[in-house]
Amino acid sequence: MNIAVIGTGYVGLVTGTCLAETGNNVICVDIHEEKVKKMQQGIIPIYEPHLDALFHRNIKAGRLTFTTEITDAIKNASIIFLALPTPPDEDGSADLSYVLGVAEQLGKLITEYKVIVDKSTVPVGTAEKVHKAIALNAKTDFDVVSNPEFLREGFAVDDFMKPDRVVIGTSSEKAGKIMEELYKPFVRQGNPIIIMDERSAELTKYAANAFLATKITFMNEIANLCEKVGADVDMVRIGIGSDDRIGKRFLFPGIGYGGSCFPKDVKALAKSAKDADYNFKILDAVMNVNAKQKTIIVRKLKAYFNNQVKDKKIAFWGLAFKPDTDDIREAPALYIIDELLKESATIIVFDPEAMNNVKSLLGDKIHYANDHYEVLKDADALVIATEWSLFRTPDFEKVASLLKNKTIFDGRNLYGLQQMKELGYYYCSIGRETITP
Repeated sequence: MNIAVIGTGYVGLVTGTCLAETGNNVICVDIHEEKVKKMQQGIIPIYEPHLDALFHRNIKAGRLTFTTEITDAIKNASIIFLALPTPPDEDGSADLSYVLGVAEQLGKLITEYKVIVDKSTVPVGTAEKVHKAIALNAKTDFDVVSNPEFLREGFAVDDFMKPDRVVIGTSSEKAGKIMEELYKPFVRQGNPIIIMDERSAELTKYAANAFLATKITFMNEIANLCEKVGADVDMVRIGIGSDDRIGKRFLFPGIGYGGSCFPKDVKALAKSAKDADYNFKILDAVMNVNAKQKTIIVRKLKAYFNNQVKDKKIAFWGLAFKPDTDDIREAPALYIIDELLKESATIIVFDPEAMNNVKSLLGDKIHYANDHYEVLKDADALVIATEWSLFRTPDFEKVASLLKNKTIFDGRNLYGLQQMKELGYYYCSIGRETITP
């Protein structure tokens, strides 16, 4: 098939590249000329494991191309994906101006039947708004489909190539058959293509992310209770995770969820509920708890230093909101750093992929190290904010020789308590006993 993908952000680029991998001819459109020029030269603008190999292979094969001209991109495309930003407004609602602006433009350009696919995460009713915006100027038939993405950063290529399910929201039998044909190569192992109405498809994406955010938040609440009553959250996690009604995933406590999806989607779902005159109380609790959880390490640090963190040198392992990405949107590390800077602490950081993004944001307000050992030199404490594999089995003797104090605040529970006890560290984690030498 000939496909156009409008928007080359995280979702658009992964979608376009993976669709090209199954033999489709894909043209990706972006308004940023410099970005497009770099992609045409084979320079990938995001970090995502395994994406670069597919990106380069399909560019070389001529199946994946890039342009700034929307007219050229959609001319021969039978399917047009809208993978545009839907940033949250101050009230939490999704800003649809980019999506609707392009939709109105498409109405003036399409001259034959097209399937227009909402790939962006959008509120209930957006497909109808997109249809209306296109219809203002369209002189041909078209269908608008909701096809939400379920891509995890760090696993996006696998998630697209081997999806648990594909959700297609459409009331058009013709569009449904076209979308089924497009996705057949990705579900050969029997995972379902689920066709439903547009509104249900739109709500499915928000419901999925809000549920996972709730699950994470519940475990963080359990972890905080464990600290109060002397229980071990790891044991509780294993105990409840073995129940197949609950499952083992998303039960790891920590310093809150971040990224581009969970925070935005929970807010947007809460706003949609409010607009429908429904008080979605559990989502308010999830957002409030997560906001507090992001800075729980600050409270632990201040208690350890008797509220005197001024001029203390605090080292950070990890800045991205999760491992295997350079995404720092809503990253807990940034919230911790911000609070510590207010207390006049000295911050030095290391992350394998997210350093440049943080430099663009914070500049010389903090210091940057070249590797995960250099960052430790003469630091009063180490904070672990992202669970990169690199940090899981460090040379603890070397760590001890570099730190001013053998003190670790672990927001991701990477190490065993007995190990830390034997090594003589002060080790403070989440929902577990604090080890004191």
